[in-house]
Amino acid sequence: MRASSTSLRSKDLLGIETLIPEEIALILDTAEGFKEVSERHVKKVPALRGQLVINLFMEASTRTRVSFEIAEKRLSADTLNFSSSGSSVEKGETLIDTADNLVAMQPNMIVMRHKHPGSARMLAERYPNISIINGGDGSHEHPTQALLDAFTMRERLGRLNGVNVTIVGDIKYSRVVRSNIHLLTKMNANVTLAAPPTLMPVEIDKLGVRVVHSLDEAIEGADVVMMLRIQLERQGKLSFPSLREYYNTFGLTRERLRRAKKGVLVMHPGPMNRGVEIASDVADDPNYSVILEQVTNGVAVRMAVLYLLGGAHSTES
Repeated sequence: MRASSTSLRSKDLLGIETLIPEEIALILDTAEGFKEVSERHVKKVPALRGQLVINLFMEASTRTRVSFEIAEKRLSADTLNFSSSGSSVEKGETLIDTADNLVAMQPNMIVMRHKHPGSARMLAERYPNISIINGGDGSHEHPTQALLDAFTMRERLGRLNGVNVTIVGDIKYSRVVRSNIHLLTKMNANVTLAAPPTLMPVEIDKLGVRVVHSLDEAIEGADVVMMLRIQLERQGKLSFPSLREYYNTFGLTRERLRRAKKGVLVMHPGPMNRGVEIASDVADDPNYSVILEQVTNGVAVRMAVLYLLGGAHSTES
């Protein structure tokens, strides 16, 4: 599917659930052009010149935060990076007070990551003149991760329609899987989820996905296998006997991968726990793994989101 519209309906990107397929296609199509920018000798365009983007990260992040910062700089935006460590948050300042003070500095956009689901929506409703981009809110959604995953699949396979995508691991606590389910089902891909029963949410099959509790069954016939990290920081305690046992039953090995289709793509949103959810010889094998391609494509996709929310209208006027 190619985009038929030229803009997003909302000033914000809070999740995939509210996007329509045409908007998803628009973001992916726009990202194709921005990927070419990142391959130039001079990796910069003036699309967001004069605009201020604040990266408000209240939870640890490497790939997402750095990717957004690079995307903003390549669009010529001014950027300000904020983290809770070393800030007044450590002195007891609330999220709203922190955000109010940052908004008083008149940013155009805020990219936000926070441990509480719905935190990005709260800011979007509070600040009607500022675009809010959800960089991950608790275990709710992580929209730009799903978009870069879809971009990588479409670039490699030529389509999303009819692609068999298997997602394995911590389904219960992962924000990545929720955004991916919404996106892939909207774009007519076939989604299979695999996890131990303790890591599988009740009634998640109502989202239009197939649920299994056997890794071998899940991998059979897959075009894409996406492995998820065990979210120990959200679980509080292990939801299975041991990490070793988890790897023995749900870890992706070269032998297990043979059940998938020829040319299968192996993906991971990072950070990886090698020897827990994935074997190193699979993660590092260029015949399968597109994990680093996901990181590269993340910059192009985030450039597209920033441009469509903040740059498209200003450059057209």
